[in-house]
Amino acid sequence: MKEFFKMMAASAVGHLITGILVAFLFAVFLVSQFMSAFEGLEDKNKVEVKENSVLHIKLDNPISDQATNPDFNFGFGGFSSEKVSGLNVMHKCLQRAAKDEMIKGIFLDISAVSGGMASVEELRNMLLEFKKSGKFIIAYSEIYTHKSYYLATVADQILLYPQGIAQHTGLTAEIMFMKGMIDKLDLDLAIIRGSNNKFKSAVEPFMYEKMSDANREQTTKYLNALWGHMMQGISEQRKISIEQLNLLADSLVLQTADAAKEHHFVDQIAYRDEAYALLKQKVGIEEKEELNLVAISDYNKDKRLNKIKKEEELANQDKSQIAVIYAVGDIIDGKGDKNSIGSVTLSEEIRKVRLDTTVKAIVLRVNSPGGSALASDVIWREVVLAKKAKPFIVSMGDVAASGGYYISCAADKIYAQPNTITGSIGVFGILPNTERMLKENIGITYDRVRTNTHSDLGSISRPLDDFEYKIIQKGVDDIYFDFTSKVAEGRKHKNLTREMVDSIGQGRVWAGTDALKIGLVDELGGLDAAINEAAKRAKLSENQYYVAEYPKVKPPFEELMESLKNESKIEIISQNFGLSPEMMLYLYNVKKILRTKGIVAMLPYHFDIH
Repeated sequence: MKEFFKMMAASAVGHLITGILVAFLFAVFLVSQFMSAFEGLEDKNKVEVKENSVLHIKLDNPISDQATNPDFNFGFGGFSSEKVSGLNVMHKCLQRAAKDEMIKGIFLDISAVSGGMASVEELRNMLLEFKKSGKFIIAYSEIYTHKSYYLATVADQILLYPQGIAQHTGLTAEIMFMKGMIDKLDLDLAIIRGSNNKFKSAVEPFMYEKMSDANREQTTKYLNALWGHMMQGISEQRKISIEQLNLLADSLVLQTADAAKEHHFVDQIAYRDEAYALLKQKVGIEEKEELNLVAISDYNKDKRLNKIKKEEELANQDKSQIAVIYAVGDIIDGKGDKNSIGSVTLSEEIRKVRLDTTVKAIVLRVNSPGGSALASDVIWREVVLAKKAKPFIVSMGDVAASGGYYISCAADKIYAQPNTITGSIGVFGILPNTERMLKENIGITYDRVRTNTHSDLGSISRPLDDFEYKIIQKGVDDIYFDFTSKVAEGRKHKNLTREMVDSIGQGRVWAGTDALKIGLVDELGGLDAAINEAAKRAKLSENQYYVAEYPKVKPPFEELMESLKNESKIEIISQNFGLSPEMMLYLYNVKKILRTKGIVAMLPYHFDIH
């Protein structure tokens, strides 16, 4: 026995030493990578923009509303430079480039665009504004997708690789249904949505094997709205009728570069070197000279900016603020991060700027599919209080639906892009019951002791009884009634009663163009329009204020730690199980719905539009 304990003790000590050694080596690796990332960072931030430069815009990474720390990203392969900034930084860069004598034009070098429809719209409008400077925009791609081509139509000339294609087939929205899988697993789900929330389709993948009639109706409505707006923009820029554009989509004739040119979708078929030759011609340099392409992320590090920023800081000392608060991601209870909206975190930001006497107006930039109904209500209360103190404007991004609309509805004025996804005024709850699944498949059973009849309400080890189901249904209906009442109160300037809100609610999703018609938003426009409206309501002229963004961008080390935490989960699961990004996204959304406590106000489902 003595020998046994000796062996146990030795084993425990060995494991402890091994653990300490592994932790130490990982810490050394982390520090070395961190120091390596910052080695020469000062030099990297001193980019010199030469004469006859061309701003090079590539959209390989997701488009974000607000830039995070632009100097590095962490991945399992180490640190890497952030190639694409947020829309806020891109906007500033394009405004400056339009007046910068060093920048002669833009090379829009795009294939797939990883961003929502409204983000593309926002960037497209920035580029249209840039064109007013008289400088050129040349677009080039090997394959134009729907979104990248829509963006490319702002260009003076559109170039396509000789073996490339311009996708033009029409939009489709796909939803994955898991009812069959749930049945095979013997998993039971108690699904409770608002009594008349027939459009609240977040629960449908768990209930059906295909779209309900209501879901198909709403999806058809907003998909046609998105396509119609896209065709209108292409028609205006390319001088092709909408009727002809739809005929081309239906006939699938644009399968070659020659066909794209024949039908005036592109202006020139060219290899990349020929595209560069055209750019050299545009800036007036010889063929043998080097072309100065400046990535937009590098342009944001132009050493001339240091002087400009210092001058702006001095000038802003005597100016008022218009606060732009970014609300991006799922709405959760408690604290959030760069990918989620925490009720505590966002409420604190709104409260902070409400109490700041230098802030004269607030713009809330919402890009959220919703989430916790309770968290949404907590944020809504802070919006109401802020609105009483100073002008409060909402700018909607790609999506501001369900809880995203909940936190928006109390604003003085709401702006949305024509292709923003919004509405989805409705609520639901899901309670899984694993009793049958575990018993039938692996022989696990449950037993319990209770002090009262419903002590174990909410347990995943038994089904709800009829009484409990009715109680929860009433709770869901009460929250929906409260939701629609608050929308009616916030939209009373549009003469919307609660009954009218209910008629356009019931979980129904709307595109921005239709949301304008029914009074859910006030005007179509981007963040700039919202800021201008805030300044107007605060009675501030352009030289009396500056825009301050919240939350503040985190210091580099905090950004590193958060990136490491978030990326490690995704990479480990994806690499070990060989799951595609699309499947990972579906699993993430299922987990998101099932883990949310209480009643949920969330966009009906993850839909893939392409």
